[in-house]
Amino acid sequence: MIRTFFRHLLESIKSLKRNGWMTVASVSAVTITLSLVGVFMAVIINATKLAEDIESNVDVSVFIEYGTKQPEIDALEKELKGLDDVKGVKFSSADAELEKIKKSMGPKWDLFDEDSNPLYDVFVVSTTDPKQTKHVAKEAGELENVYKADYGGLESEKIFKISEVVKTWGLAAAALLLFVAMFLISNTIRITIISRQREIQIMRLVGAKNGYIRWPFFLEGGWIGLIGSLIPVALMVFGYQKVYEILNPILLRSNYSMVKPGDFSLQISLVLVAVGFVIGSLGSVMSMRRFLKA
Repeated sequence: MIRTFFRHLLESIKSLKRNGWMTVASVSAVTITLSLVGVFMAVIINATKLAEDIESNVDVSVFIEYGTKQPEIDALEKELKGLDDVKGVKFSSADAELEKIKKSMGPKWDLFDEDSNPLYDVFVVSTTDPKQTKHVAKEAGELENVYKADYGGLESEKIFKISEVVKTWGLAAAALLLFVAMFLISNTIRITIISRQREIQIMRLVGAKNGYIRWPFFLEGGWIGLIGSLIPVALMVFGYQKVYEILNPILLRSNYSMVKPGDFSLQISLVLVAVGFVIGSLGSVMSMRRFLKA
């Protein structure tokens, strides 16, 4: 059994050499396909991560009416804490809000001093479930001494929709690319089978089983897929690290982040190698069915 396997393995490697240019064409097709698949996967995973970060960072800002006295502010805080699905309530004064804007917008906001500060005192309300922010904002906006309650709903919903579109179309494009690669590998194996058709017929006449005949071609397709996955793996390991170093500091300014390279690179590399082998082997199986009965 082991001796037979190694014979098939050696035969599959020889077949790769015999079909030189077709092997190169198939390997190139797999390389390009898996590179694009890897990029799509990176975009999809990070789009999902960004949507989750945005969802988890969405709070309800409850702006307090001008002229509201401290006892009324304290009473409003108790009312907010008593609302359903509220996890926490944090007070931020108008002066504190102005300082935040100065840090993010720069010196031009220095033209407002404490006496001319146009901002509102605000309660920042966090919810037990991000999906409840809209409901909590609506209830908070109806309370006394509240100017308005805002949760950035429109922007957040737009980002969630964009994320869903990226995931849907990204997966569809990746599936299409994998099908194209499988088709090209299938054609390469088919040419090999045609060139060895007489040999295959002789093997069948002397009693060789279909499984024995299939193995070298199955392994040849697997080799094409594995070799074609090497460059995409390198691209994901080294390329993603560089992209992470450039983009992640920018996202961190808004309390968002990309998926860390360590675990991501390892997981996506294993996926690409596995996918390469699978589409190579399946391409081989597709070709063999035309010549051998299952």
